[in-house]
Amino acid sequence: MYLPPAFREDRIDVQHDLIRTHPLGLLITAGPGGLMANPVPFLVYAEEGGRGTLRAHVSRANPVLQELAAVPECLIVFQGPQHYVTPSWYATKEESGKVVPTWNYVTVHAWGAPRVVDDGAWLRRQLEDLTRSQERARPAPWSIDDAPGDFIAAQMKGITGVEISITRVEGKWKLSQNRLEADRQGVADGLRTQSESGKAMADLIAAMTRNG
Repeated sequence: MYLPPAFREDRIDVQHDLIRTHPLGLLITAGPGGLMANPVPFLVYAEEGGRGTLRAHVSRANPVLQELAAVPECLIVFQGPQHYVTPSWYATKEESGKVVPTWNYVTVHAWGAPRVVDDGAWLRRQLEDLTRSQERARPAPWSIDDAPGDFIAAQMKGITGVEISITRVEGKWKLSQNRLEADRQGVADGLRTQSESGKAMADLIAAMTRNG
């Protein structure tokens, strides 16, 4: 990934927070079947391994399992808020007109050696952890135990676990850091009039400005 110094985000806790907030990663493999990309929800276990460990599950029918078993490394891309930035939001537009459109975004790329896990206890924990991570904010969280045990057991027979110990990770927070403060403020103000993703990006720009 192209990483100009102004846009680098090397803090591992910030990278992990983005994965938790946007857990649907794009699992990319380059094995015997060629390049493949599969959207898969992941959980990150920050305390395991030097850079954390990613865990997920996929269907046994998914060809990615054969790919993962054949490759020494895979890549998972996590995409956070993203939005088009119009030059009309820049204060500089009125001063010189020397502005062009761009696109702001936040992303984390994680590499690691994949391991296919065919273990019932491991898989049960992964399912419980994943469900809890998405349900806990609900007034009445759903639990795996709410479904009949034999039904869950039958469903689990159709999936397999995937574990990836992160060996390399890159974060890119492209939030108009290369613009003047007045331009950044104009972008943040403009984004707040847009979609929820735009508002989330405006908050990130504001936080970055506060933290210097």
